Amino acid sequence: MNEALGKNLRRERRALRVRSKLRRTGDAPRLSVSRSVKHIQAQIIDDASGRTLAHVSTTAKSLAGDLKGKKKTERAAFVGSELAKRAKAAGVERVVFDRGAARYHGRIKALAEAARAGGLKF
Repeated sequence: MNEALGKNLRRERRALRVRSKLRRTGDAPRLSVSRSVKHIQAQIIDDASGRTLAHVSTTAKSLAGDLKGKKKTERAAFVGSELAKRAKAAGVERVVFDRGAARYHGRIKALAEAARAGGLKF
């Protein structure tokens, strides 16, 4: 099997596995994380009403000064703590973590731990 095809297949399977587990626990809003090579973004989504309750991204111009000079993992941790603050302001305390097809390590893990430290429970 082509190596790139195998990688994509594993990625798709991982995403489906995560999503199927989230469907079973649909009572809390979903903290969805998306990352690219350079940036990371996280949002809290209420799937029942289809609304985004809080959103933070490294591409936001309002956060550019706070993120300048930080490494990618440090930026992810900052995004996690900022998301926790915005979630508290929106009245959200408990979420389910949706990492998509990304593995739980590196920037994804840093964001999750910072959100937990900020007061979110998942």
